[in-house]
Amino acid sequence: MDTDLDLHSVRIVRAIAETGSITGAARVLGYSQPAISQHLQRTETRLGLSLVTRAGRGVRLTEAGQLLARHAVAISSALDAAAGELAELAGLRTGTARVAAFPTASSTIVPRLLGTMATRHPGIVVTYIEAEPPEAVAMLRDGAIDLAITFSYPGDRADPHRDLATGLSLTPLFGEEVVLALPSAHPLALTDGVNVADLASERWIAGCPLCRGHLLTVCEAAGFPPVIDYETDNAVAVLHLVASGLGVALLPRLALATAALPAGATIRATSPGSTRSIQLVSQSGAERVPSLSATIATLRELGGDDWGLHRAERGSATSYRA
Repeated sequence: MDTDLDLHSVRIVRAIAETGSITGAARVLGYSQPAISQHLQRTETRLGLSLVTRAGRGVRLTEAGQLLARHAVAISSALDAAAGELAELAGLRTGTARVAAFPTASSTIVPRLLGTMATRHPGIVVTYIEAEPPEAVAMLRDGAIDLAITFSYPGDRADPHRDLATGLSLTPLFGEEVVLALPSAHPLALTDGVNVADLASERWIAGCPLCRGHLLTVCEAAGFPPVIDYETDNAVAVLHLVASGLGVALLPRLALATAALPAGATIRATSPGSTRSIQLVSQSGAERVPSLSATIATLRELGGDDWGLHRAERGSATSYRA
């Protein structure tokens, strides 16, 4: 058995893992399906191990194939970094940056990022997919994206960065206040700094799993379990439910940046106050790739924008390891 591996074989196995078929791998890599199949067979013969097995109309990776696919992410990242440094030396300013971010960022941070990158770095192609933090971090770890814009609530047990992002690089972008949305006719609507404990008898409207987890944590600290009647990720829907007198809700300021406050709804700070942290997650060494370095620098700069956060607490732009 010869265990020497070539980079083409690594790329093929990773492409099969991502597409689920040899045909898909051939399309992604720009080769014919027979050429990919033949190279794969030669690699399996040389290794003395099967890397794929038939699964219906497609294929799935064997244990050996899965092991190689796991290493392929790190190998590809290292190759991208090396190519990036060479491109930097050559003065090249092209490349790609695959970004994922949570829904609220889709209407705030991401449009500003894409517009700024298109103006300043027209040679860099930035792609975007929407995903909640746990899914975005998993996609980053699998190599499906390059950068994940995520959020977390400090101290929450459901923080996806505690376990999923171990070994990845986290860069704080900014912090934002979490505020209370309540009907304008509510007795506490004129109170500046509503005590959460005074809301024990209210019906609540919850958001995504992480936001719901934060709501549970806040209410638990105030000494009561919240009664949740409605759940939606749509901030506009939350505000209209509140305006209709159907409940109260906690919302991050970023969710209000592009949502018009309907008549009948009021926003107030809470006591004690709470915040949500916005951060960038990347593979270690991502800043050595020029296209990613430019994207990261732009995100750090945008972290200083207003976003309509008013009371938001700005975070530093220094990186730290999870």
